[in-house]
Amino acid sequence: MPLRSSTEFVDHYTKTKGKVERFNHYLKNSFIVPLNTDLRAHNLELDIEIANAKVGPWLQRVAHQRIHGTTLEKPADRLAKEVKSLLPLPARVCQSIPQTNTLNIPIVPPLESVSLQHSISVYEALLGGEHVIA
Repeated sequence: MPLRSSTEFVDHYTKTKGKVERFNHYLKNSFIVPLNTDLRAHNLELDIEIANAKVGPWLQRVAHQRIHGTTLEKPADRLAKEVKSLLPLPARVCQSIPQTNTLNIPIVPPLESVSLQHSISVYEALLGGEHVIA
């Protein structure tokens, strides 16, 4: 597969970016904002645990039941039709990596630095002792 040039990538990305951004906008306005409003009415704050617990039922009840703008079908109905054609997930995607309790990172000593700032006397000496006032 040939690599794309940077201009091809940028052009392709701008054509597909809106698809992702539209869903983020839909998720925020149809799920997060209403959920946050309901929680604040009960003096609660939205956190990751609440969001994760609520998003599944919201997807089934709301997002998957709406008519999709491109397919003109409910996503739940479309999935039910296409599931017969989908391949099963592989039993194992990758080999497991053994976990260790320690992480060996070499310590790198700080680099020595040389200051580039000097006192006025150094610059006066370079100018031959003359002091110019602008």
